[in-house]
Amino acid sequence: MANILNIETSTEACSVALTGDCSVLANFEDRAGRKHAEKLGGFVESALAAAKEQDRKIEAVSVSIGPGSYTGLRIGLSMAKGLAYSLNVPLIGVPTLQILATNVMFNHHGINLQSRFAPMIDARRMEVYTCVLDMWLKELMTVQPQILTEESYREFLNEGPLLFMGNGVEKARTVINHPNAIFLDGIQPLAADMLALSEKAFREQNFLDVAYSTPEYLKEFQGTKPKKI
Repeated sequence: MANILNIETSTEACSVALTGDCSVLANFEDRAGRKHAEKLGGFVESALAAAKEQDRKIEAVSVSIGPGSYTGLRIGLSMAKGLAYSLNVPLIGVPTLQILATNVMFNHHGINLQSRFAPMIDARRMEVYTCVLDMWLKELMTVQPQILTEESYREFLNEGPLLFMGNGVEKARTVINHPNAIFLDGIQPLAADMLALSEKAFREQNFLDVAYSTPEYLKEFQGTKPKKI
């Protein structure tokens, strides 16, 4: 198994994980808030030090590619590009919504081959970035921005249980009222949960262009006007 340095900065959490031998070898996280610019460099240094201590050569750098926070994704990808270039290793992009679904697949009871997942990342107001995935991460509903209403995901919910996870769950719960809706709290996209996805991409040689790759924002950046003093 490849030794991969994983970076995740798409939402509130900032995390870096060194993975290899089908396990997380070192993990560094801050879930308190959007401190990516402050925390990421130190986490990367710690992960590189851990690799050196374990006499492991980094074989790839993997980064959460979105959707998610415009600023967070930009910071994470910039760091990942710089590392991949300096270490002369491939760059891997992992879809953020798949990271959320993978977390649930491996860490929650009651998951079976018929399970379906609706990862969601908070956008603005009642909007989320979302999709619907099966156990093989096949998209049953393509990745898209969606304004939540009581009819959202209705066709999937009518077919059976649907698990919701991510930081859009709280507001989804206020409008989606269906007996097959299962809301899982506290699930964040984290670098440690990128292990299987990064390794699969490495085996398949599914790499990003270090110079020209960009995050999957889904929408154009919308800045806010500064408040008058």
